Amino acid sequence: MLGNKILLMLKEEISQLEYERYIKRLQYDEIHSKVDFAIFNAPNPFIANWVKTKYGKKLSQLFEMETGMKTEVEIRTQKQKFIKPPKPIISEQPPSSSTKINPTYTFENFVVGSSNQFAYTAAYKVAEKPGKVYNPLFLYGGVGLGKTHLLHAIGNLNIKQNRIIIYATIEQFMNDFTYHLRHKTIEKFRAKYRKCDILLIDDIQFLSGKEGTQEEFFHTFNELHTEGKQIVLTSDQPPQKIIGLEDRLKSRFEWGLIADIQPPELETKIAIIKKKCELNGIYLSEEIINYLAANMDSNIREIEGVILKLNAYSSLVNQQITMELANNVLNEQRRELQKDISLKEIVDTVAIELNVKPSEIKSKSKKRQIVKARRIVIYLARTLTPNSMPQLAQFFGMKDHTSVSHTMKKVKEMMEKDSSFKLEIDELIHKIQHSRCEKL
Repeated sequence: MLGNKILLMLKEEISQLEYERYIKRLQYDEIHSKVDFAIFNAPNPFIANWVKTKYGKKLSQLFEMETGMKTEVEIRTQKQKFIKPPKPIISEQPPSSSTKINPTYTFENFVVGSSNQFAYTAAYKVAEKPGKVYNPLFLYGGVGLGKTHLLHAIGNLNIKQNRIIIYATIEQFMNDFTYHLRHKTIEKFRAKYRKCDILLIDDIQFLSGKEGTQEEFFHTFNELHTEGKQIVLTSDQPPQKIIGLEDRLKSRFEWGLIADIQPPELETKIAIIKKKCELNGIYLSEEIINYLAANMDSNIREIEGVILKLNAYSSLVNQQITMELANNVLNEQRRELQKDISLKEIVDTVAIELNVKPSEIKSKSKKRQIVKARRIVIYLARTLTPNSMPQLAQFFGMKDHTSVSHTMKKVKEMMEKDSSFKLEIDELIHKIQHSRCEKL
């Protein structure tokens, strides 16, 4: 059975614990599933939400790898009635509205703080008067900071006005373009993307190096802009920093307004956690909310994943969510991140950031910058990987584990005395873990 095969493929990429607790408990609905729409039944809504949040996209990718077709994956509880899947987006007639907009991503549900105030205000003004101000609107920032939420919020506000909305990732745009080009139906493609009121494109940075698709997107952009139609794009970096993007596209992306979203500060993270709890019907004490905010990264999707996991654990073992449980879940998440981080990744990242050679870090050099880099690498290696102090001593050619212990103590003292040095360490940890999350 195809669905079971997909779950076994996923099993190879995740921890045994997660597979046994969640994935193994899914049942593939062969009767109602279609070639482009797969349904899995979960025993309760907590597991359904958790799997959908963490592995929904991955399951879709595995289906596409196996069948060669884009497949929408639905995780539902066995008590839910079957809902007929939506018709495919590509049809004989241009779509009257988008079927891809997530109704839960609204301006009302977006938590505003100093880190995202500018982007939020710009997006709201665009949503109120599409094509009249800030066209195009270019939003950029790190993974999981709310760019996609704002895209969908613009779409949701304008669906109510009966405007034609197209939301797509740039990957979907490229796949659509390739499909219609191959089937000699390019006019249908253009009818879809050029006859809308608002075009919302996610992750435009992946257009890099795709010359044929860049040419098509250039003309799509020009036609929409000339007709006064609104264009909103997101990326992980500003236009000028996207390598492999044609200069004429970079120039057009800068015609309107460029707004960045920074990682949320502590107060905003607390507000985000409270909002996610409210939307998911989950109760967490103030102590646990503050603990999560202080000890988690700024990726909002990861924050929501931890909240859902806490609720799932609480439901499965029939106990309240305690500080002990919260600590255990966070530690489990850290172990998942740490298990694949290599010493080479840490050495290479620190070498780039501190402008030294990787080979120098493992050398016996006493130059101040190299000594600093070596100390940081040892601290990060001990903090982010399961390697023991004797193992690290051997890797760095030290006499024994006491040298590693001394370095750890020295770095901790420096972090306590120098806030800028601590910030530097925190940023390096974020870069390494962020890079690991993107590869998973």
